[in-house]
Amino acid sequence: MTIVDFPKHEAQRAVILTRVSSKEQEEGHSIDAQKHRLQVYCQRRALEVVRVFEITESSTRGDRAKFMEMIAFIKSQRGVIALVADKVDRVQRSFKEYPLLDSLIQDGKLELHFNTENYVIHKGSISQERMMWSFGVIMAQSYTDSLRDNVKRSQDHMIRAGLLPGMSPIGYLNTRDASGKAQVIIDDQRAPIVRRMFEEFATGTFTLAHMTEMAQVWGLRNKTKRGGPLHRSHVYLILTNAFYHGIMTVKGKQHPHTYPALIDRQLFDRCQAVLKNWEKKPFKYGTKEFIFRSLLTCANTGRTVSALQKKKTYLGGGSGEWTYLRTWDKSGKLVYIPEQKVLEQAESALQGLYMPPDIQQAISDHLRTTERSERDFQRRQGDELKKEHTRIQARIDGLMDLLMDKAIDREDFDRRRTEFRSQRQEIEGLLTAHREGDDGFKDSLLFLLDICSSAAEVFQGSTIEEKRQFLNFTLENLTLDGAKLSFSYRKPFCWFAEEGRVEKWSD
Repeated sequence: MTIVDFPKHEAQRAVILTRVSSKEQEEGHSIDAQKHRLQVYCQRRALEVVRVFEITESSTRGDRAKFMEMIAFIKSQRGVIALVADKVDRVQRSFKEYPLLDSLIQDGKLELHFNTENYVIHKGSISQERMMWSFGVIMAQSYTDSLRDNVKRSQDHMIRAGLLPGMSPIGYLNTRDASGKAQVIIDDQRAPIVRRMFEEFATGTFTLAHMTEMAQVWGLRNKTKRGGPLHRSHVYLILTNAFYHGIMTVKGKQHPHTYPALIDRQLFDRCQAVLKNWEKKPFKYGTKEFIFRSLLTCANTGRTVSALQKKKTYLGGGSGEWTYLRTWDKSGKLVYIPEQKVLEQAESALQGLYMPPDIQQAISDHLRTTERSERDFQRRQGDELKKEHTRIQARIDGLMDLLMDKAIDREDFDRRRTEFRSQRQEIEGLLTAHREGDDGFKDSLLFLLDICSSAAEVFQGSTIEEKRQFLNFTLENLTLDGAKLSFSYRKPFCWFAEEGRVEKWSD
């Protein structure tokens, strides 16, 4: 079943929404192109346009002030208002706005008209049509998630290469080389004082309070614009920062870096012994992967359910490791539940997802259309970024002419060139993210199709990390009461739950 014709709608008046997420897109006339298409759409559908909202803001960050202004306008109007947009991602790229929009639709105040995707959501929409909306939101969100993942992968690549993806500590400076590449160099003014702090503290003669006073006497200041004096907490952070001997800490994990060390490891360890006088053992299971890690909450205490492995000896000899989940009973007593018992209930939940073949085909057709729309979106974004890259490069090239003509001096030349190179590097990073984002988007699309066709079977054949992704994608509010797993299905998978199958597909 493929939705081709628009269902009947009640709205006689319309609000047009055109949105881009950056100033560069606005200058690329994307707003005007959207507005023209939607005005033609309203004429064809005999909709009177009462207002056009041209919004330049992200649909995934902040409180979307302009979007909420549009919603307030729609609420103030009498009768049903058609909100006309090019496609779903112009309205929303997450389910954050879903309850607000759905409430207005059910109250008979709003209809959603998506021009490119060729369907209308209104108060009388059947479940299949509403499901199309939900899938449109999922696929729109998957693209932005892919971009975010690519930025993370870029940072991970920097970390693996021994590069710091952030600000360096006192004793170092963040700068850029002649090509505009980010660098971390030793601060010739502060570094000798930082080294001296380690040497003095390692003797065990001085307390943190003493070291704070000595740092002020030696003239060590922080790296803020004001360059204020160090406090005791600053001194503690310096003396416990492994960056100074070649190890950087990023998001709680340690990695070797490629920058010059101020001290050796032995000196650092002596300072830690003075501070602690004991060695803290690492968390036994910190590096192990468990299916339910950070996904489950104890129904009785509200605490996060953790996992651990225990050895089990079999009758007749031999042993193996079994995974248990640590939770609490109603009296607050610790109990250990075999992970397999909870896993079987999760698999049963996935077996409860059912989609008739005709709906599978409709969803497949819809996702194919969505994939083409996202591909066009990616191409337009890439074109705008390339234009911006060319513009910045032209500015860099023009700086030499300004210098030769003595329109600017050498100091101004160096400052502007560094600024433009930084902008160029940022654009190049975004271009890379967009090029790689398409693969992540297609992976999400295939993953969604797998869920729709055979969720339980795909889950059983997945790796631990894939199972975690699977559960997080389909289920929410996972709680454990003893060995009993409770949960709810995420949108739009709640439409596929077997318990509501007969009612939902009989429309």
